[in-house]
Amino acid sequence: MNIYEQQEANRRTTWIVIAVFIIFFVFLGLGFDFFYLGYGGWSGSGGAGPAGEPAEGFPIPLGTILALAVGSGQAWWGLRNGDRAVLASAQATQILSSTTDLNQKQLLNVVDEMRIASGLPMPKVYVIPDADPNAFATGADPQHASIAVTRGLLEKLNREELQGVVAHEMSHIRNLDIRVMTTIAALVGAVVLLSDWALRTMRFGGSRGGGGGRRSKGGGGGVAILVFALWIITVILAPIIAQILAMAVSREREYLADATGAELTRNPGGLAAALKKIEMDVAPTGSIKRGAAHLCIADPLGRKVGLREGFVADLLATHPPMHLRISKLNQMAYQASPARPQSGPRLGS
Repeated sequence: MNIYEQQEANRRTTWIVIAVFIIFFVFLGLGFDFFYLGYGGWSGSGGAGPAGEPAEGFPIPLGTILALAVGSGQAWWGLRNGDRAVLASAQATQILSSTTDLNQKQLLNVVDEMRIASGLPMPKVYVIPDADPNAFATGADPQHASIAVTRGLLEKLNREELQGVVAHEMSHIRNLDIRVMTTIAALVGAVVLLSDWALRTMRFGGSRGGGGGRRSKGGGGGVAILVFALWIITVILAPIIAQILAMAVSREREYLADATGAELTRNPGGLAAALKKIEMDVAPTGSIKRGAAHLCIADPLGRKVGLREGFVADLLATHPPMHLRISKLNQMAYQASPARPQSGPRLGS
């Protein structure tokens, strides 16, 4: 798959991911309407039935409308403003060309080099006041992209290693991964918000009949109980499901960004050495919050599950195992090295 096919695939993935989240929101809202308000609690006829029940007529699904509005709004907001929210939450400060800090000047030079190599516009560059080495890229598109690195990354990596990390992040911009991952960061927050809202409402409000009067006429009580149980489980597990989706998207893109970054620098060993240093620094990146973990070059939470392989790790880890990434880069470096000349027959033998 070439770069243009990858970009087109990421555009499709963006809209597929948004659609999945919106369907998720609608399901949460429908369950709230069906079981808590009784088909929405309001009737299209506008009147009230006997015993205070809603009048018969076409119900207005209040919870569904609210959930859909929140989901659609978050999707739009994530595409437009998600990068600024992520940078603000990490306390990132933009590096200007007038900076007198030598490490920051070197970073600007390296970013400019990788900009030229990738053929992209110059992204905004930020530094995060955290001693743990880490970095991420964010933005809606290459014209509105940003790269942020921690203070620890600038202090602990040499120029060659820093170039590998910047090339990795420029690859995320070039492949349009930033659009997918920034949007997901915003949508994960919306899922957590709706799940918490549904749980709090059930805890303090109880059920107002749950539409039981209408369902009893159809004799579907058993099916209703099953669907209600499924909805409750979904509400409880919604934040976990959203995180798993975000992690799955992130893992697939890390390998591609490693390979594309090595292509930009023509030096896979530089990124491999940088990842080794990042792996050895076991402290978590406290400035980067859980919702933005999938944006980073390495898991900022320092979870041990990211060191393992297998089904559980694939579900719960935001990144592929670091040793596998380093191994693949070292293999690329070995294959790129010039072949040793074969010795021919000696003269006079």
